[in-house]
Order: sequence, then structure tokens, then C-alpha cells
Amino acid sequence: MRAELMPRYYFDLRDGDQLTPDEEGLELASLHSAQEEAALSLADLAKEAIRSRQIDGEGGLLAVEVRDDNGPVLQARFTVRLNS
Repeated sequence: MRAELMPRYYFDLRDGDQLTPDEEGLELASLHSAQEEAALSLADLAKEAIRSRQIDGEGGLLAVEVRDDNGPVLQARFTVRLNS
């Protein structure tokens, strides 16, 4: 019996204009699993940005851009603005 290969998803992180590509990726069972992983990663990014106050008064864009071997499949975005 031949095992099914799971698709590999890559989670590139965007902080404003800066993009950090994911070179390794994760093998996940489905696009829905990739969506859940992107949501968790985005929540961690947002929490850290707010804690460290790395967001200017105009706001900041944080995103997890998910791609597979064929190209982009989804983007989870979060924009935050801190009032002093």
C-alpha cells in the first residue's frame, strides 16, 4: 500500500514592507489545516508586536502569506493601531 503524500505549505511572514520567506514549510493534511496554522501564527505575531510596541501611530500590517508548491493559496492579515 502506498502512503499518500501530504501537501507542503509555506508560511511567509509579512511585517509592513518586510517579508520573511519560509524556506522549510510544513506538511499538512489540508488547506483548512494550513488556514488554522496561519491564524495561530498571525495571532502570535500580533501579540508580540503589541507587547513590544513595534507599531507606529499610523498602524501596522502583519500578515501570514501561505503558499504551496504551485503558488499562493491564502493570506491572513491583521492591521493594528495603538493610541498613545
